[in-house]
Amino acid sequence: MRIDILTLFPEMFKGPLTESILKRAMDKGLVEMYFHDIREYSLDKHKKVDDYAFGGGAGMVMTIQPIADAINKLKSEREYDHIIYMTPDGERFNQKIANSLSLSGNIMILCGHYKGVDQRVRDQFITMELSIGDFVLTGGELAAAVISDAVIRLIPGVMSDETSALTDSFQDDLLSPPVYTRPAEYDGIKVPDILLSGNQAKIDEWREKQAYKRTKQRRPDLLDE
Repeated sequence: MRIDILTLFPEMFKGPLTESILKRAMDKGLVEMYFHDIREYSLDKHKKVDDYAFGGGAGMVMTIQPIADAINKLKSEREYDHIIYMTPDGERFNQKIANSLSLSGNIMILCGHYKGVDQRVRDQFITMELSIGDFVLTGGELAAAVISDAVIRLIPGVMSDETSALTDSFQDDLLSPPVYTRPAEYDGIKVPDILLSGNQAKIDEWREKQAYKRTKQRRPDLLDE
């Protein structure tokens, strides 16, 4: 998989997407990530990428020219399965979308700023608009990092135990059950006996019941869906 991210602040991705499991995925050649500075495509002599909104109002708007040129250049080099725009009014990102995106070959993500991008960018280039929640960030970079992390970890070979991702929360519309590790007793608090029984069928049954119980308590909306 290849992910191209269009941003005004490429340095923001150093760390979140260059460490741990994601770094190992890139080192193994399972994913390529490229960060493109939108300012480099601006034809303005001062590399300006924003302007006042037509009709007035507070806040600046990202201009179409540098974004369009950046997208067109990348599209001339390869085909993209999705060109995603991170925006608070986009579709709420979830595990099902992550699963679908993980099957893609090439993805482009546009990070907005200020009051957003010129609507013509969204109308002409964007194939998917995503939000990570009902709140507003200073820009789309952190949201793009979240999307990338959620998608990359699903690529076969990225995680040492590929079945781990299949038992994550939301994969079957349930939250994950409680988990425990050694020691079996700490400060008088014991691990549930069933987990030490060695009876895998009973353990699986317990986990399923616990997952349902936790989901009913914390996210009953998932059961409604």
